[in-house]
Amino acid sequence: MKIILLENVRKVGSIGEIIDVNRGFARNYLISKKKALFASKENIKQVEKIKQELNKKDLDKKKEAKLVHEKIKNKQYEIKKLSTENKELYGSVKPTEISRLIEEIEKIKINPSLIQPSKEIKSIGSFDVLINLHPEVQTQIVVKTITQEEVK
Repeated sequence: MKIILLENVRKVGSIGEIIDVNRGFARNYLISKKKALFASKENIKQVEKIKQELNKKDLDKKKEAKLVHEKIKNKQYEIKKLSTENKELYGSVKPTEISRLIEEIEKIKINPSLIQPSKEIKSIGSFDVLINLHPEVQTQIVVKTITQEEVK
């Protein structure tokens, strides 16, 4: 299915590009999230007209992402969780929890879908977490899980 990208999408393409993608990916993700349009003649003309505007919006998003990157890069955040004697957590630390923690501490709202732990956080310790702020801007933080009993 041919589509026109309305924003830069990592590993897919950049603004204004007409690309061929799977029908499901186009319908369920790109078009539903307003990241792309069907590649009809009318849409192609429309995108050509608003291409500079889209590029400007993308640059603004990139600047914003760089500011957030500077604030949180290489920082360590602690999460208190109940754990067993052998240092395993009851449940795991999810991206929504990490997002909420960053929002509380830094007053920065990060969508949980942008947060990618290097591996599932199911035990006590330090874990690297990758955050995709923009297709061209990524940052790394460390999430340290500690038992609630230690904190007292």
